[in-house]
Amino acid sequence: MADNANVIELAGNLKQAVDAVRADLPAGVKVEQIADQPKVVTESVGEFLTSFAEALVIVLVVSFVSLGWRTGIVVGLSVPLVLSIVFVIMNAMGMNLDRITLGALIIALGLLVDDAIIAIEMMVVKMEEGYDRLKAATFAWTSTAFPMLTGTLVTAAGFLPVGFAKSTAGEYAGNIFWVVGIALIVSWFVAVIFTPYLGFKLLPDIKAPDHGSNAQGHHHAAMYDSRIYRGLRALVEWSLRRRWAVIASVLVLFAAAGFGMTKVQQQFFPTSSRPELFIEVRMPEGTAIGATHAAAEQAEKLLVGDPDIAYHTTYVGQGSLRFFLALNPVLPNENFALVVIMTKNQDARERVKARVEKAIADGAIPQARIRVDRLNFGPPVGFPVQFRVVGTDALKVREIADQVRTIMRANPNTVDVQFDWNEQVKHVRLAVDQDRARAFGLNQQDISQTLQTLLSGVTISEYREGTELISVVARAVPSERLQLEGLQDLTIQTRNGTSVPLSQVATVSYGFEEPILWRRNRELVLTVRSDIVAGVQAPTVTSQIEPQLASLIAYLPAGYRIDRGGAIEESAKANVALFKIFPVMFLVMLTLLMFQLRSFSKLFLVFSTAPLGLIGAVAGLLVFNAPFGFVALLGVIALAGMIMRNTVILVDQIDHDLDAGLAPWDAIVESTVRRARPVVLTAFAAILAMIPLSR
Repeated sequence: MADNANVIELAGNLKQAVDAVRADLPAGVKVEQIADQPKVVTESVGEFLTSFAEALVIVLVVSFVSLGWRTGIVVGLSVPLVLSIVFVIMNAMGMNLDRITLGALIIALGLLVDDAIIAIEMMVVKMEEGYDRLKAATFAWTSTAFPMLTGTLVTAAGFLPVGFAKSTAGEYAGNIFWVVGIALIVSWFVAVIFTPYLGFKLLPDIKAPDHGSNAQGHHHAAMYDSRIYRGLRALVEWSLRRRWAVIASVLVLFAAAGFGMTKVQQQFFPTSSRPELFIEVRMPEGTAIGATHAAAEQAEKLLVGDPDIAYHTTYVGQGSLRFFLALNPVLPNENFALVVIMTKNQDARERVKARVEKAIADGAIPQARIRVDRLNFGPPVGFPVQFRVVGTDALKVREIADQVRTIMRANPNTVDVQFDWNEQVKHVRLAVDQDRARAFGLNQQDISQTLQTLLSGVTISEYREGTELISVVARAVPSERLQLEGLQDLTIQTRNGTSVPLSQVATVSYGFEEPILWRRNRELVLTVRSDIVAGVQAPTVTSQIEPQLASLIAYLPAGYRIDRGGAIEESAKANVALFKIFPVMFLVMLTLLMFQLRSFSKLFLVFSTAPLGLIGAVAGLLVFNAPFGFVALLGVIALAGMIMRNTVILVDQIDHDLDAGLAPWDAIVESTVRRARPVVLTAFAAILAMIPLSR
């Protein structure tokens, strides 16, 4: 497909072209489609639209319940407006709608309405305090626009490492930074320009209630003197009086979250929701392709009549084409076959997987090693748990790898531990006796050419049949060339015309040799790899095995080592690439906050609140036994940005109250009370808007 082309349009064009080809095909020849990326894209876009609709309804309900139906409409209109502008910008930048950009938009859905809620809530409050409609609509610009902008830019800056990380994960997910950043900045413009205008046009007239006095004698709107706000005010004052105890409690909770994080399972990227399923058939090394083909046919028989399968495609001697980014192609290999199964949906995929695995466990296809696998998001990893034995001598490397395999098999969470190059294969070695060969007037080239003719054959002519040229090959009869024990009896023609048995000039020996030697960075390496049981994550299993390998590693000979691979290695590479950008991210955040706050103490205050979101995040991961991976990391980044944005707005509100003449105690209490409703509303909107993602 051409760059920036539409895959759905491509599908329509290809269908027309294939239909034209089908019309001219001879009888018995068919063209069948075995992969349908346009369908996957259509389903992904549909999934996004469904999530968007659900999130929009949730945001509207939150706004209706808390602010009234007209206010909810104003907030709800901001979402399609923001997305429309984002789509225009993405198109201008040449960005496509794909799995990553759609995922970024779904992440942004929970954040898009925050600024709009803050702006419209401020307008409602000011109208309740007696401001006229126009003055109330413009108040958000004069009071909270720039703190909101700072918080928005800080949130976007949190995704900087994802956008600029020099790694396969960064290349895979880099557009998340750009899409989320664009969406957040656009949402700010909509919140401070379009939302006030919509509020000016759509909000009802709000009559200012009578004002009362609180204990400090300062006038506030009656809405801040209700039972809920009086309770909140009392709680804030209680916290301030016992501030050291509260700080200590928060630090204890944060330390507990840090400890709890060590108990959370780690993950690289999650399993894809695509319906494809793979059956990998690995025969012993050196197996003829005919035997591999027979094993593949046995695997196909396991699928016959299964109602959950749409169709399947079998590749013998190599893997399939790379129709999915995270798919690792298998190089041509006569002992390998791959069955790609297209199930009807994700649930059907799991049912088929369970049935095939049960059949294999019951003894189906005993001559082959069978692996049933799904597609995974993210950069290609292959087997989730891997350890590479690196050395110089193949036999010693195999000996060490065998010990590693034994240790891995002892772990209950590993499944089918194996090598990436396995059994040695038989070989026939011919040693020419140079003295005897010269005595008969022969050399190695003569012997080689004669054996090539007798065993494999040489083309001596060509026969034309119509438009086809058919080679005429001369070689020995099957009874001579297919009997290994008769190899020494083959005769070699000397230059003077006499025939000499091969045994007179060469010795035939039989033995075993390595079928293939894999090298990595020019070093000989044998990888011990395995799958894992359901319900655990690959990094967790690797971390369980590593301590058991410590005693083996301690006594390795010089020049030999054991490296870890698999998901934990790729995750570490991605994290290293992210951490390299972290200083830039912190510098950008600090610069933005300093421009807004202009105080080191306030800067420290705002920045110190960012990691506190881990308290709830870790608790949620532990309660639901959910892994922490790349996707969860994005959620934590978004959470930290939300916390800092709310803190910036609160600190700015406190500064305004201090400038208005309030005492520090009163400024902190009253600002917290006034900012409570928009903070709670934005939090609820963000949390509940993520519900569609939980599926």
